[in-house]
Amino acid sequence: MIGSKFKALGTTVWDASMVFVKFLEKNCRKGRFCPSKLKGKRVIELGAGCGVAGFGMALLGCEVVATDQIEVVPLLTRNVERNTSRITQMDANSESFGSIKAAELDWGNQDHIRAVDPPFDYIIGTDVVYAEHLLEPLLQTVFALSGPKTTILMGYEIRSTSVHEQMLDMWKRNFEVKIVPKAKMDSKYQHPSIQLYIMGLKPPSGSIENMTHKIDQQADEVETGSEIPKDDNGGNSNNMNNTDYCNNEKAQEDCELAIKFPKAKLTDWEARRLGSMAARLLRDVKIT
Repeated sequence: MIGSKFKALGTTVWDASMVFVKFLEKNCRKGRFCPSKLKGKRVIELGAGCGVAGFGMALLGCEVVATDQIEVVPLLTRNVERNTSRITQMDANSESFGSIKAAELDWGNQDHIRAVDPPFDYIIGTDVVYAEHLLEPLLQTVFALSGPKTTILMGYEIRSTSVHEQMLDMWKRNFEVKIVPKAKMDSKYQHPSIQLYIMGLKPPSGSIENMTHKIDQQADEVETGSEIPKDDNGGNSNNMNNTDYCNNEKAQEDCELAIKFPKAKLTDWEARRLGSMAARLLRDVKIT
């Protein structure tokens, strides 16, 4: 969800969206994310920005509605039109490609919600929460877009411990939450601070029908974990200050990358993560 003073956010391809689509690519050969099972499934992307995650689902055969606030929709629409045209011209990809379109959706706006015609089979989003005040509108919107069998896929990079903990607590109170283990992600496109979640509505207590659906779903589900990664002191992996960042085991990959930087040619992904690390280290630096 992007306010008018944060227009620039809609122009950035965030790392969590790249981790999300690479996860889909790795797990699309069999199981619940293969094109034969996703073909024709209705998907809505929240806070789509450039629409990368939505295109990942469309490439697997889904019918996607990529949504954002009105300020972002023109650029999103342009991305959808240009990339759809390119994909449909490529025989290798166009066979399994579903569809994708852009739409305005201001979280909590009932007119916008009705206009996209819920419920959806999948609700997806990457890096959609960056402030506490967005949590409740996001939750209410997810509920309004959901049906009893809706699956929610969220990708998130931890930047604020407080917001992250509140978000995870909100998810766990309202949904069955599974955290995708690193082993199920692309070997390159992953990072300790980026997590993927697979969620579903909690079934009513004692409901045999919903319990049966849950069991069937688990048999065809990507293996997931249920715990937040911990650091050596038992805390959340991102709960560290800047002075001990390079001493934390979870940050080892970034620090090794920084050390080899003068001699090595970085991939695009390594360069992005190095920039992210630098921003984190310099966050509290004050120039006088």
